Amino acid sequence: MIKNKTQFDALITDIRNFVRFRWHPMEDEVERLGEVPEVLVQELRRKGYFGWSIPQAYGGLGLTTEELVLCAFELSQASVALRARVGTNTGIGSEALVVDGTEEQKQRWLPRMATGELTGCLALTEPEAGSEATNIQTTARKEGDVYILNGMKRFITNAPLADVFTVLARTEFGTSGSVGLTAFLIERGTPGMRTGEPYRKMGQSGSPVSDVYFEDCRVPAENVIGGHEGVGFKTIMKVLNKQRLHLSALCTGPAIRMLDLAIDHTQKRNQFGQVVGNFQLMQAMVADSQTEIFAAKSMIVETARARDRDEDVSLSASMCKYFASEMCGRVADRCVQMFGGSGYIADFSPIERYFRDVRLFRLYEGTSQIHQLNIAKLVLREHGKVTV
Repeated sequence: MIKNKTQFDALITDIRNFVRFRWHPMEDEVERLGEVPEVLVQELRRKGYFGWSIPQAYGGLGLTTEELVLCAFELSQASVALRARVGTNTGIGSEALVVDGTEEQKQRWLPRMATGELTGCLALTEPEAGSEATNIQTTARKEGDVYILNGMKRFITNAPLADVFTVLARTEFGTSGSVGLTAFLIERGTPGMRTGEPYRKMGQSGSPVSDVYFEDCRVPAENVIGGHEGVGFKTIMKVLNKQRLHLSALCTGPAIRMLDLAIDHTQKRNQFGQVVGNFQLMQAMVADSQTEIFAAKSMIVETARARDRDEDVSLSASMCKYFASEMCGRVADRCVQMFGGSGYIADFSPIERYFRDVRLFRLYEGTSQIHQLNIAKLVLREHGKVTV
């Protein structure tokens, strides 16, 4: 339970030490196994990392948005599997419950999610509902005191190991867009729900992702988040506004880590009688990367503070996610370049793994192109301009 600055500083130090001394030496094993070893998961549970953003009343740390992103900067200076293992509980897997769940629902699930006993996930995306997130085809038909769900979800992080699924389905037939969508909480083992085999992916080994299938899945009516039909999309947007800010911080940590690795390499490798870090074109890449990392951190912290002041951060959160994810990609490319041939070979450095891992950042939680459109729409709306 975080009560003062001294305790928060201790948490930051603990995260930093865990990442450097426990996780970094295990990254190759996680890549090879394709999963986070249970011994590390147990450590994360004991440390309370699953409950960062869950309120203290339900066993979490109740971090403010600013505290959450500062922790995320530290946790994500590692291969992405680490933050992915706890990230759904500290973000999209629990946030719908936190913001809109009934007291009974919160008491039922949040304490066990805070301890890591349960892993949550958000099942939103579908084959025809990606960037067009409102094009949900999964249906939920009410029969007495249950809903019958049919459909499928795609690209669901942690689905193969999740215990609780936040699911968006269409409860009003004949509707389209954001109208008639309802959010449900569905536990693993519910008849009619199953998860697919984990995908083979470009990167992020150790972070399992798969499809989720609903075949006459019977969900109790009491599992409707907040107890109200038809407001599910509003709930999910509350989740995504915070998660996009959280993810922005999680995009920034890997950039910090990659630049540290690249700088260390350039101070050890000699060419033409001197370390390559002395070459001005190499220094230009360092300068560009450090400047962009600073810009991302500044944007994210300022937006987090604004959210903690209960200000509308829809625009700034979108800008943070767009900038931070694109920034991370640029830093990754420069760092491979600074490593030279060694940056391409897994036997010589972890940079090639980080390069593959971070490519996904520009796709999920809204592609860069969707954020460009969203940013422009919100800015033009502020200026009273009509948008298409």
